[in-house]
Amino acid sequence: MLGALTNHLWQSTIFALAAALLTLAFRKNRANVRYALWLAASLKFLVPFALLIALGTNLSQLLPTRNAAPEMTGPAISQTIVQIAQPVSEAFSFAPVQQHATNWLFLALIAVWGCGFFAIGVMRFRAWRHIRAALRSSTPIDIPVAVEVRSAPGLLEPGVVGIFRPTLLLPEGILESLTPSQLEAVLAHELAHVRRRDNLTAALHMLVEAIFWFHPIVWWIGARLIAERERACDETVLSLGKHPRDYAEAILNVCKIYVESPLVCVSGITGASLKKRIHAILADRIAANLNFAKKSLLIIAGAAALALPLFVGMIDTPLLRAQSASADKPRFEVASVKPCVAGDVGFGGRGGGGNPGPQWSPGRLTVTCQPAWFFITRAYIVYADGQQHGLAMVDITTPVEGAPSWLKAERFTINAEVPGNASQEMMMGPMMQSLLEDRFRLKLHIDSKEVPAYNLVVAKGGPKLPQTDNSFCRRMDPNNRGQRIGPQNAPNCTMQFKGISMADFVGLLRPFMDRPIIDRTRISGKFDIQMVWVPDNPNLFPNAPDQPDVPSIPVALKEQLGLELVPAKGFQQTIVIDHIEKPTPN
Repeated sequence: MLGALTNHLWQSTIFALAAALLTLAFRKNRANVRYALWLAASLKFLVPFALLIALGTNLSQLLPTRNAAPEMTGPAISQTIVQIAQPVSEAFSFAPVQQHATNWLFLALIAVWGCGFFAIGVMRFRAWRHIRAALRSSTPIDIPVAVEVRSAPGLLEPGVVGIFRPTLLLPEGILESLTPSQLEAVLAHELAHVRRRDNLTAALHMLVEAIFWFHPIVWWIGARLIAERERACDETVLSLGKHPRDYAEAILNVCKIYVESPLVCVSGITGASLKKRIHAILADRIAANLNFAKKSLLIIAGAAALALPLFVGMIDTPLLRAQSASADKPRFEVASVKPCVAGDVGFGGRGGGGNPGPQWSPGRLTVTCQPAWFFITRAYIVYADGQQHGLAMVDITTPVEGAPSWLKAERFTINAEVPGNASQEMMMGPMMQSLLEDRFRLKLHIDSKEVPAYNLVVAKGGPKLPQTDNSFCRRMDPNNRGQRIGPQNAPNCTMQFKGISMADFVGLLRPFMDRPIIDRTRISGKFDIQMVWVPDNPNLFPNAPDQPDVPSIPVALKEQLGLELVPAKGFQQTIVIDHIEKPTPN
């Protein structure tokens, strides 16, 4: 929590300093422009970048997912951007504090902040009661302007009260204190506040001051907002053709007779640096409008401030966090990589040599005679973050670009150890990434391309899950894995699983089809699934037996499970190898 608040404060401070620099660039232009810049700096304190990033993440979920994973090598996205990208759920979560001393410090800071917030609130409330008392004791005045005008006893200056239904409150006797031309200029000034909705923006900044009362830059922004607000209304009055001398004298007379409003959300006519305002009014110089170059600068600056966090959110924040930790990625303590030679177990590859597959125990991993492609797909897709995602059959279906010829042809045996009880997912994922990057000099990134696909949907008639009709295939006996049970003349079940989700089921089907499959069934939960079918993809399974009486996968899905494959467009992960070398044996 403290770290997230610190991030937000320095981000908002830098944003405010950038706005201050822009106001210097626009110092010869209308005060409206500078006021808008200071207001943006104030509102930034209420809008953490994490909110915009969360919005970007939500927007990305509405679009087709093109990038399944970020670039995994080369210079990682800077730690600063990753910190900015911290999601709202983590940035403002009240996670249990581990250290007792830190817990007390946190509580003490909360108590101090609460006292300051309460004190600001009390002061604002007392000032507002004073304004409300003046409003209640006021009487209407018949002055033909766009808002209601009332006369109030007391020594408060003229001011606009209210945010959504503004009322112009004039002090009693002001009609006799000012000349008609001076009164007309004062009314023009107050009506400018109404048109600009200055009370609303002032109230928003009062909220910023109450929440971030401890930050001096917030009060500096408040002073600049008042100065530019009054200067903007002065420019409006002068642009209406009011005589500068009459207007300046009106302001000075109000200052002599009346007291400034105690609330900045009651827009009056005094305030800011009176000496500078009078000099500017008497000079009668209307500031220049924005030229094309300065308009372009404002547009670019505003677009960048909004687009950068949205873009960071749209490129998948969770994976950015995983990438930010690449420098601290766990590593094996001891690891050996040796090329396989004739006679080694598993040298014949898939279907030959009796390859036992990966073998692991807590803190130890052995993978016998597998191509580098096998290690890459497991490390960067299936177990990328130390958790299993999908089923480990991606080496068959995931396309690759930029791979040398030996990537699938040559095989290697890896033996690795790590202290402690590291899980198989951690060893096959982040630790394997470190090994590949060190020993194979691997650099890659994962892209996603639009390809023909299938949507798996519920067929007409509804799903048949869990499978109730077991008469179409002979399934394995759960009590004797070497035997099958079911009708004697039925074919053996091609697929039989217990407790499988739709996502994993789609992963199992993918290697047997010629295109990706996307789960659109909206079916949750896990099911016992058994099917009988023949593969549809002869390129992947050239030795599959010819069984004309056994249905294809699409037919089996529809008839046996009540599901259907519908041609569609989808995105497929593509691993792009930027650089890889054969490892030196050890």
